[in-house]
Amino acid sequence: MAILTIRTLGDPVLRTRAEDVTDFGPELAKLVADMEETMEDVEGAGLAAPQVGVSLRVFTYRVDGQAGHVVNPVLELSEDLQPDHLEGCLSIPGLGYPAPRFRWARVTGVDLHGNPISIEGEGMLARCFQHETDHLNGSLYIDRLEGEHRKEALRAIRQREYDAIADRTVAQRAQNVGSSFGTFGTRTGA
Repeated sequence: MAILTIRTLGDPVLRTRAEDVTDFGPELAKLVADMEETMEDVEGAGLAAPQVGVSLRVFTYRVDGQAGHVVNPVLELSEDLQPDHLEGCLSIPGLGYPAPRFRWARVTGVDLHGNPISIEGEGMLARCFQHETDHLNGSLYIDRLEGEHRKEALRAIRQREYDAIADRTVAQRAQNVGSSFGTFGTRTGA
């Protein structure tokens, strides 16, 4: 297994709809294992394949003691929204804003072997499923922001300081894990 580079805002893969997985072989198994290790290493709640530069419909998650992965997910949502909660993203380091999300979500899809799975949850788990599925559709949580929060986020991203925060995060990740985040070296011996 390996720690993978996490792509950050500005990388076109984050704005491209990911392709359905059609090959359920060892490459998919390695991708899922590497994504799980990367997510664990950076203490993320979820990680979508486009965030590591792979345009496939796969995400991993780890929320409130539940962990796993979903391949080719299909999302069902409640009609009511959950209370606002601060949301962030590994691909937009240093920022967090309350993004509107539905209270309940069920994700269906398959595992890395092609076996059907279905998981449902509320609160943070529902938020995670929605956030990661957005990544697979080429959307980021900042696209869901409204009003002043949206203006604030876009302003922060445009400001020069955001570039410094993003660069510092990439450098920190590289230093802490000895991996290939950004252009700061490569992981050896894995």
